[in-house]
Amino acid sequence: MTAVPAASSDTLPTVKHDWLPILLPIVLSAVALPFIGNVTTWVTLTVAALAMGMMIFVIASGLTLVFGLMDVLNFGHGAFIAVGAYMALSVLGLLSGWVQVDSLGWNLLALGLAVSVAMVGTGLLGWAFERVIVKPVYGQHLKQILITMGGLIVAEQLIHVIWGGDQKAMALPTALRGAVVIGDFAIERYRILAVVVGLVVFATMLVVLNRTRIGLLIRAGVENAEMVEALGYRIRRLFVGVFVAGSALAGLGGVLWALYRETLTAAIGGDIMVLVFIVIIIGGLGSVGGCFIGAILVAMMANYTAFLLPKVALASNILLMVAILMWRPQGLYPVAKR
Repeated sequence: MTAVPAASSDTLPTVKHDWLPILLPIVLSAVALPFIGNVTTWVTLTVAALAMGMMIFVIASGLTLVFGLMDVLNFGHGAFIAVGAYMALSVLGLLSGWVQVDSLGWNLLALGLAVSVAMVGTGLLGWAFERVIVKPVYGQHLKQILITMGGLIVAEQLIHVIWGGDQKAMALPTALRGAVVIGDFAIERYRILAVVVGLVVFATMLVVLNRTRIGLLIRAGVENAEMVEALGYRIRRLFVGVFVAGSALAGLGGVLWALYRETLTAAIGGDIMVLVFIVIIIGGLGSVGGCFIGAILVAMMANYTAFLLPKVALASNILLMVAILMWRPQGLYPVAKR
């Protein structure tokens, strides 16, 4: 009688998570503390950096997702940022009574409606942008850069036609002004809201990408789009959906950023795109987790150097990018096929 072999005790190898990039913001903040000296100032700068980082992440996450799945270098992403902010400005103008009353509930309701309109509007704009401008240049990076940059310029000029070319004030709702005082620390209310929104977006993206069927198809499409097509899934429709979602996130980020600055011009999207590209390069092209860490690092570096060495602030994030790429040439969490 032939003996039946015992069941193998071998298990699939576990994937070790890379914790080093996650520790970088903690290390950077700890290194900055002795130079800043005052703990209260350090906390204020750090919280401000977290809020700024969350806003940059919301803007950059859509772009890194589009690049990760579709391999599209969309320099027109700034158009969605600007259009989203202007659409929200129009809605908040119509709801000025809700915005000016000192009630957190009414203020958040007005802001929620403005954000919803901005995300729907930029999502539709993203759909048209992909169909008309991006679709003909898939796989052609140089043409993508040129044609999407042209789309950004056209969008800025259309904003001048529709909303005017002058700088506009975008004041915070009444209940979101001021700060919450905790002991010796004062934390601005709007920055708390920005951090919460950023964390919710990040958590939602992680759940969708790692716990849903759509997320599975997105990650499979990043690795091998042809195989996903061969299994009977329409990957091109998924591409369009991702582009629309990325455009909507840019609209949300544009609203947050305009309220953060409390001023609005047609160039608001183009102005922040340098930071956005630094973030996605640092994080690893196509990596949502890397984008999140990169956004926090960029914001911290900008805030700390602006306080300590104002003349170095403009170049600080370039130096940060160079340092990280010398350590990890493909970014903090590179996507495998890159």
